[in-house]
Amino acid sequence: MTHASSFLVRLKPKSDPRPIRHGAPWVFANEVVTDRRTKAIPPGAIARLQDGEGQDLGTVAVNPLSKIFCRMLDRDPEAVIDQAWFARKLSAALAHRETLFDAPFYRLIHAEADGLPGVIIDRFGDALVIQPNAAWADVAFEALAAAAQDVTGCTTVVKNGTGRARTLEGLEEVTEVVSGAVDAPIPVPMNGATYIADLMGGQKTGLFYDQRPNHAFAQRLVAGKRVLDVFSHVGGFSLAALAGGAESAMAVDSSAAALDLATQGAEAAGTAARFDTRRGDAFAVLEALAEEGAQFDVVICDPPAFAPNRQALDKGLRAYERVARLAAPLVVEGGYLGLCSCSHAADLAKFRTASTRGIGRAGRSSQLIHTGFAGADHPLMPQLAESGYLKALFYRLLP
Repeated sequence: MTHASSFLVRLKPKSDPRPIRHGAPWVFANEVVTDRRTKAIPPGAIARLQDGEGQDLGTVAVNPLSKIFCRMLDRDPEAVIDQAWFARKLSAALAHRETLFDAPFYRLIHAEADGLPGVIIDRFGDALVIQPNAAWADVAFEALAAAAQDVTGCTTVVKNGTGRARTLEGLEEVTEVVSGAVDAPIPVPMNGATYIADLMGGQKTGLFYDQRPNHAFAQRLVAGKRVLDVFSHVGGFSLAALAGGAESAMAVDSSAAALDLATQGAEAAGTAARFDTRRGDAFAVLEALAEEGAQFDVVICDPPAFAPNRQALDKGLRAYERVARLAAPLVVEGGYLGLCSCSHAADLAKFRTASTRGIGRAGRSSQLIHTGFAGADHPLMPQLAESGYLKALFYRLLP
């Protein structure tokens, strides 16, 4: 990696340096002096950041191709971003996860909140799936992966270079095993259920660890109940419900591959006899179930990000409202409805308003009984609202 002092980036005279000094992780292109010299800095290079008066602010990663021109790496302007630096960050992150979990299945690195901007690492036992979603992490991937293996002792590393974030950074899509081998999907124990994670062909890293505490809360509602899990992916809430004693659970998803993995998970946990799947567009399936007169004691909807950015916010909120409006009629009186959002652009208040409006438009009265967020292995960076993306609202639909 390049030493921090090889390049220099300076804030514009009118740009306020205080947010950076107080922990803000990003510097946008309109905040820095972008002359011919700075525009020529290679994407992913390491630089020294200074304020408009030439005072050092720290060491940053630079990408002139991105709206996020600088990502803060270290408050030390002399920091060297090498394998040893990565190892220190990873060791601190690992200590936190080992405090939380007694089995090695968790999110090890949650980007900025763990001091590695744009980097996601999920651990699946002896395997690590690393997403280098920022140019600097792509450039430094070899050192990052080596440090991750040294710190954790894992022998398998998968580079998952897919997704919208990489596109915004000007990076190519690639998924490859860079160390060890991935011969088959991996069984993951969580909340008493068994999930089957496809590290090579699944969504994101293969499994969503962020919903773990919300799965656990849902388990408190489901004993002896009929459960519907919409936008289920590999059976997130439905498999947790079966582990929690549900009478039955149905998983709905548009992906046949995801539903097959969900079925494998139910079989692995010995709950397949109480498990069913239904493939199709979630909105269409919700409408069809209503026409069939289907009723459930607990319905949980965990859709993809309908509002991935501010431009999509209004459309996304309408989609969340529609989910609530279609799901509410399927819940028996006194039953429970769980509604989730992973859209950082839709804050909790907006998401709650859309969800509550949808329930009301369905002619149902409700009480909000619980608000859930991502687990503690997905720490929130207080200065970065985007890191608090996940919201889960649990309603009781009144008689």
